[in-house]
Amino acid sequence: MIRATAVVPRSAVRPERVADRITLDHGERHRRRMAMTADGGLPFLLDLDQATMLEDGDAVWLEDGRLVQVKAAPERLVEIRAETALALKKIIWHLGNRHVPAEITDDAVYIAEDHVLIDMARGLGATATLVKRPFRPERGAYDEGHGHAHHHEHGHVHG
Repeated sequence: MIRATAVVPRSAVRPERVADRITLDHGERHRRRMAMTADGGLPFLLDLDQATMLEDGDAVWLEDGRLVQVKAAPERLVEIRAETALALKKIIWHLGNRHVPAEITDDAVYIAEDHVLIDMARGLGATATLVKRPFRPERGAYDEGHGHAHHHEHGHVHG
């Protein structure tokens, strides 16, 4: 089975090199090593040095030089909206305080479906609507991108 050993960021993907595409949900896009089959039937072994978040539009590089482009699959999400920007910021703060993966846009925040968080958002005066769309949550502040480990120093100890 041919191996995919590197991630090509969306901005560097050359369409003429794309041999197939693979549609993955958010959880499936965070991988290191796994046998996969692209949407068109091309089997390959994802074999990266470390677990990497594959973003919508990125591609994995096959050993023969071809690419398999990643497409974010639609998922059941909660779209949270508030009357004012300040109200939405407060809800986002509460979600962040719970370490919830969230996709933040100008006028909404999207999270995985969770009835407790839906109740919390509604209790804070927001609307919470179930939608189906690709999930592209924010990356961590120390996440330096594709395939790079993060290193940071600070004055506290992780528990």
